[in-house]
Amino acid sequence: MNDDDVVRLEALTRRYGSGRTEVTVLGPVDLGFERGCFTAVMGPSGSGKSTLLQCAAGLDGPSSGRVVLDGTDLAALSETARTRFRRTATGFVFQAYNLLPSLTAEQNVALPLRLAGRRPARGEVRRALEQVGLGDRAGSRPHHLSGGQQQRVAVARALVTRPAVLFADEPTGALDLTTGHELLRVLRDLVHSPGERAAGTVVMVTHDPQVAAFADRVVFLADGLLAGELRSPTAEAVAERMTALGRPAAEETAGAPC
Repeated sequence: MNDDDVVRLEALTRRYGSGRTEVTVLGPVDLGFERGCFTAVMGPSGSGKSTLLQCAAGLDGPSSGRVVLDGTDLAALSETARTRFRRTATGFVFQAYNLLPSLTAEQNVALPLRLAGRRPARGEVRRALEQVGLGDRAGSRPHHLSGGQQQRVAVARALVTRPAVLFADEPTGALDLTTGHELLRVLRDLVHSPGERAAGTVVMVTHDPQVAAFADRVVFLADGLLAGELRSPTAEAVAERMTALGRPAAEETAGAPC
């Protein structure tokens, strides 16, 4: 971890149940997500990937340890304050698009601003759609858009509040290979393009080595614990590391920062 981490997980643990039925599904984990970096989180089924993402985004609270998001300790906030903070500091994209079918693309993107009690400024929503290449489809309803276009609208919706970090949970899971790769290029460009287009930071859960290869960095989990990382990953290197997670030594591979 370093001073430029937009998210820091410090001795983070998540347990469920109590007494004899208590199960630790995550941790303890010490991990930072760097500002201006596209990070993929990988691991076998049940390794704690989604739990880590939910805790890092403030959607779920840790059993112990703490989450510092964009300089704010989430444990220091009330539930109401945490919800308000999360609405502006984070964006979230799921495998399902979760668009309201009766609303246009522009109206769907505006929802986070309206939920926060803020009237969108002129052009604000349109700019978010332009970021994902859909500036000309603002008036289209979801049933007139392809699956890939609907997921781009979901990304624009997550970006409209200008979050410090965008969390994505299997964002290409419902897309074909070509469309999924187009979306991943959009996410990568949002992180690395300068100026207004930059999303800042993306943290993505995936099970697919080809998807993870679009990231700058891949963090691996096994049995709820960190199991190393790769920088500038290739699909082959990620697949090899995933295979190695079943063996005793999955050593961390260091590399240049993002």
